[in-house]
Amino acid sequence: MTAPALRLTDVGYVYPDGAVALSDISFAVAPGEKVGIVGPNGAGKSTLLLLLNGVLLPQHGRVEVDGVAVGKKTLRRVRRTIGVVFQNPDDQLFCPTVFEDVAFGPRNMDVPEAEVAERVAAALDLVGMGDFGQRSAHHLSFGQKKRVALATVLSMRPAIWAFDEPSANLDPHSQQAIETFIAGCPDTVVVVTQDLAFAAETCDRLIVLFEGRVVRDAPLAEIVAAAEEMKRYHLDFERHCRACASIRRVQE
Repeated sequence: MTAPALRLTDVGYVYPDGAVALSDISFAVAPGEKVGIVGPNGAGKSTLLLLLNGVLLPQHGRVEVDGVAVGKKTLRRVRRTIGVVFQNPDDQLFCPTVFEDVAFGPRNMDVPEAEVAERVAAALDLVGMGDFGQRSAHHLSFGQKKRVALATVLSMRPAIWAFDEPSANLDPHSQQAIETFIAGCPDTVVVVTQDLAFAAETCDRLIVLFEGRVVRDAPLAEIVAAAEEMKRYHLDFERHCRACASIRRVQE
């Protein structure tokens, strides 16, 4: 049997003020699987994302990335394997030029400079930003920044992708571009989002978080069929117009 790309076992996290973010979270993601982590505000989605690449470390339980337990001694290896695209691209863009931003990761991985240049060019071309290498990211639109942030992860060539609210604050064209990328990505993908329509368009399986716990983990079609149950967790597919199209696709 193929080992999971991601595995969480009895993971819990409590913030210093006593707020319980996650309790006894357990699930696995297979290589090449596309999984959505959905839930309302305060469900624990963002905390879970930060645990996947060691920005936060679990206070109990275990997080494994490609069989490696996430911990202080394994962070470099883990972050070579999983690439996180954060909701706010300004969290990832801090260099004088777009080229330098996209080159930052490969350089920290000690990739030879000639290969760095090749990776940057390929990543920027793939997200439609090939002519922006010498521009400052701070002068770009939000959608353009989001695509450059995606390129910063592409250049590192991760085996696993984690997206934090990838559709947030994007115009339809930019959102469609991100959707298309995820749909065509052959790697393992985790999408953390409140956007049920986006999750339905890009993911084959949904994990529903509510008040820090996994309340449902099932293929997309089963979650869609349980629409009334999902309303108990403040998730209403029927109120999302584009999700309705996705629901019809799943049910056909």
